Amino acid sequence: MATPPPGIPLPPAHELALIDRELAQLDVRRTYLLARRDWLLRLPAPAPDGRGARATGSPARPKEASGPGAQNVLLTLGAVLLAVAALAFTLVSWGSLGIAGRSAVLAVVTAAALGAPAPLLRRGLRSTAESVAAVGLLLTVLDAYAVYAVATPDTGGTAYAAGAAAVLAALWAGYARTLPRLALPLPAAVLTAQLPLPLAAVAAAAGPAGTGWALLATAALDAALVLLVPGVRARAAVSGPAAVSAAVLAAAALLTGLAELARAGSAGAAAGPALLLAAGAALGVAVAWREPSAMAASVAGGLAGVAALGGTLRPALAPDWAVVVFLLLALPLLAAVRASGIPAAARRGLALAGAGVAALAALSALLPAVASLGLRVRVLGEVWAATTPAREAYGPGPAATVTLLVAAGAAGWVARVLPRPEPGVLAVVLGWAGLFTAPLLYGLPVAAVLAAQLAVTAAAGVCALRLGRGPGYAAAVCALVGALNLSVAALDGRTATFAVFGLLGAGCAAGAALRPAPLPVRAGAAVLAVGYAAAVAAALGALWGLAVSWWALPLLAIPAAVAAGPRLGRVRLPAELAAGAVGAVALLLVCRPWEPARAALVCALAGVVCAGAAVRGERRALGWAAGALFLAAAWIRLSASGVQVPEAYTLPVTVPALAVGFVRRRRDAGASSWTAYGPGLGATLLPSLLAAWGDPHWLRPLLLGLAALAVTLLGAHRRLQAPLLLGGATLAAVALHELAPYVVQVADALPRWLPPALAGLLLLVVGATYEKRLRDARRLRDALGRLR
Repeated sequence: MATPPPGIPLPPAHELALIDRELAQLDVRRTYLLARRDWLLRLPAPAPDGRGARATGSPARPKEASGPGAQNVLLTLGAVLLAVAALAFTLVSWGSLGIAGRSAVLAVVTAAALGAPAPLLRRGLRSTAESVAAVGLLLTVLDAYAVYAVATPDTGGTAYAAGAAAVLAALWAGYARTLPRLALPLPAAVLTAQLPLPLAAVAAAAGPAGTGWALLATAALDAALVLLVPGVRARAAVSGPAAVSAAVLAAAALLTGLAELARAGSAGAAAGPALLLAAGAALGVAVAWREPSAMAASVAGGLAGVAALGGTLRPALAPDWAVVVFLLLALPLLAAVRASGIPAAARRGLALAGAGVAALAALSALLPAVASLGLRVRVLGEVWAATTPAREAYGPGPAATVTLLVAAGAAGWVARVLPRPEPGVLAVVLGWAGLFTAPLLYGLPVAAVLAAQLAVTAAAGVCALRLGRGPGYAAAVCALVGALNLSVAALDGRTATFAVFGLLGAGCAAGAALRPAPLPVRAGAAVLAVGYAAAVAAALGALWGLAVSWWALPLLAIPAAVAAGPRLGRVRLPAELAAGAVGAVALLLVCRPWEPARAALVCALAGVVCAGAAVRGERRALGWAAGALFLAAAWIRLSASGVQVPEAYTLPVTVPALAVGFVRRRRDAGASSWTAYGPGLGATLLPSLLAAWGDPHWLRPLLLGLAALAVTLLGAHRRLQAPLLLGGATLAAVALHELAPYVVQVADALPRWLPPALAGLLLLVVGATYEKRLRDARRLRDALGRLR
């Protein structure tokens, strides 16, 4: 590109034309270079750096199969085809040959198949040697079948199979020792060695016990093979098959022993299966003693030992006491946690076995014992009728209590040995369940049952206040469940109701006042204390023979006591919320049956309680509730008196209220209009609006509409939020009341399809102008927020 001499600038038009030409030439050059690069990438020749096509950036095509993988597939297919051909020859063509021909064929083919791997290994063809060796091993099986079919056809098939399996296992083991580089013969020998003893037991009709012993003996031989076989290569070849076989056969032997032990009807009949389980237990512990990774064997051994010892005693015991025996036998296994001189695998496995037995025993006693407490719900069908179920109705006997308490003690000991919260939680739950259900399960009198369960509940509450987070919270839950169940049971009699409710309420109040206790526990205790006080108040109403609606009067004494009582610290809020709930229940009780005079009285008393609570600075918001309750009480009373002109009662209140609000605003310019004018305006507008909606004449709605319009305009002029919103809402309600009949007439005259069409059109308009409407709504909100 021609460039101007230095110091002589070109005209802008000329310089722009030069730049455009240069850019065009660059685009042409770039296009040529890209095309050339694409052509070079497609060439098969190596790149200049000598690294081949991969250096140019072209992706290499991945191989779909590796060389050894393809070779193994081919060899496997060849071995399978040879095996199929040999099997077909043996089954189909064997009978057409004579004795000499058969012997020659078997000898030649088997010898060739077993001898061929040696030269193949010397030539480095290991995969081929493995495949040919597999064919040879299969041919030995066919040889054994041929010998049985020709030489010993009258021999029992199972017995011959046991002997043939033993001979084949020995031959294959020797073959593996002759050619140690082959990987297949030794695992095949191990797997075949699993068959002789079980098959021999079946052939001898030894029964389940004999079969179990055969399985266990084979498993013991497998374990010895895993633990004692010398040589790294041999151990690697046999450890996997032998370990799996040992686990499977030992499990089968133990399950056989357990099944026979469960069917035993006497101690003598249980001795044989128990001995089998004891042998299995010894084998499992011995394996875990020698092998650090065999903790599962120790677990199985511990479980088998407990089953063996407890199984001999089970036929002479009742089922629930048999559970106690199994639990006691499992406790020494738990002590293995701290035993010294025992390998870690054996120690942990025994401890886990003991924990598993203890957990199963505790669960078997816990579920029916706790479920028996649900029978007390029957009391709710007929309160104060003395319908407590008999002892036999509760199901489990005293053995369940013993089981729960022993398991709780064991869990408590574990909690002390192991610094973890879970055993402590279990100890608390099991201990509470055992102690709480013991009076019921032992059939004590009702008074003794209630007294004992009160003591257990109190103890659980003390533990909840004293223990740490995990066990403490568990104790709190137990105390809550016990208190609720005990409360249901106490409803069976009048004296029991007042005694139990009073004592539980007093205990909860004392727990709520205990400072060092966890805050959630104290808060729950405070709520329960208020609840039990309310229950006592309701029970008093029932005792006095009052109607349910009159129970509201004693119930209102509870929130009054909480509001006027001492400061409760951090549990004050939960207690006051519970008291508020009691007050709400009192207000609901006056609705059935409805009696205006009674409802007015209850509302007035509730207003007094709220007003008393609002004296505190942090509870000033209750003043609004007090005002609403007073207003409701007044209007309920006026309605019951047949008042038709509410303005005669509201205007004398509204005028001085507005005057007081005006003075308040003059003295405090920052006071809200809701505080100054809201009560006064609401005292007249709301009752008048309610009366206008039921007034068929036109004068009251007209006067109310004019007054609401004046209030609205005044609020807009003075920028006051309360008059503007209250007046506007009242005006809109009056207008809706007046236009409602005409709207109904117009709606009846319109076609049925028009309202949905108008609604759809409205939605479309709103959707199309959504952002604008949203901005308008925000501006309206900001404008209202700026009002006082």
